[in-house]
Amino acid sequence: MELHDVWFVLIAVLWTGYFFLEGFDFGIGVLTKLLARDRKERRVLINTIGPVWDGNEVWLLSAGGATFAAFPEWYATLFSGFYLPLLLILVCLIVRGVAFEYRAKRPEENWQRNWEHAIFWTSLLPAVLWGVAFGNIVRGVKIDAHKEYIGDVGDLLNPYAILGGLVTLALFTFHGTVFAALKTVGDIRVRARKLAVVLGVLTAVLALGFLLWTQADKGDGKSLVALGVAVVALVAAIVAIAAGREGWSFALSGVTIVAVVAMLFLTLFPNVMPSSLDPAWNLTVTNASSTPYTLKIMTWCAGIATPVVLLYQGWTYWVFRKRIGTQHIADA
Repeated sequence: MELHDVWFVLIAVLWTGYFFLEGFDFGIGVLTKLLARDRKERRVLINTIGPVWDGNEVWLLSAGGATFAAFPEWYATLFSGFYLPLLLILVCLIVRGVAFEYRAKRPEENWQRNWEHAIFWTSLLPAVLWGVAFGNIVRGVKIDAHKEYIGDVGDLLNPYAILGGLVTLALFTFHGTVFAALKTVGDIRVRARKLAVVLGVLTAVLALGFLLWTQADKGDGKSLVALGVAVVALVAAIVAIAAGREGWSFALSGVTIVAVVAMLFLTLFPNVMPSSLDPAWNLTVTNASSTPYTLKIMTWCAGIATPVVLLYQGWTYWVFRKRIGTQHIADA
């Protein structure tokens, strides 16, 4: 396996880690409107991800940085062609981080309510837009012979990509609901279980349609295996949460995300960004990659730094592993 192939796999792993971890805290943000009944329950939900949400975003920075360094042509075409949706995602992530930090800085109800609105919308929009972005990457976009995107924003809003956005929104919200059931106690935990079953069924319907469409258009034997794993894991996650096995359900919903991302990258390879105009203009792991020397240096750096990051983040989740409930929230 060549180093550019290795880095394609590593970037897929980074995006998988990002969607697994950021997926459930996007879901928690959406649940502040869907599940929480009052201000105290919203505080419970926000506190479940309070110690970890910013660490989860490190995976996005790593994925973006790795793409920039390992596949500069891919990075340039992606971030210029998808400029507006990616800018919107960036703005949402900035506002979302500010909302988490500023919400409790003042006691006024209007102040906190406005920041909670911001948390909801800046969790929902990126959850949709990431699906739209990856749907377009897999489907192919208007790339010319100079490796430049020549379409417009309207071209990105096609039925396949929009369905991809609905799938990521539903899947992340389901993932977050299972996480809420895993991390809370009392009535909110019971309601999270019930809501997770409903969201799981909705997610299964949307995901099955999207994955079958992907398989029919771009798939092969390997992607079919990933599709099967995704469907089985999602159904098993729904069954597990209905039975009150939150830990198993969370692990299985995570497997679902891993399988879905794996399927998308399997359908891409050896392309990194297909051209819908001419297959000869596809960006591939070969023509979009950095020099072998650059990739070699990156591999050594990643081999040293990645285990440290994984150990630190795993330790963080271990320290903050206990459940919380409204009884742990002081009255405002």
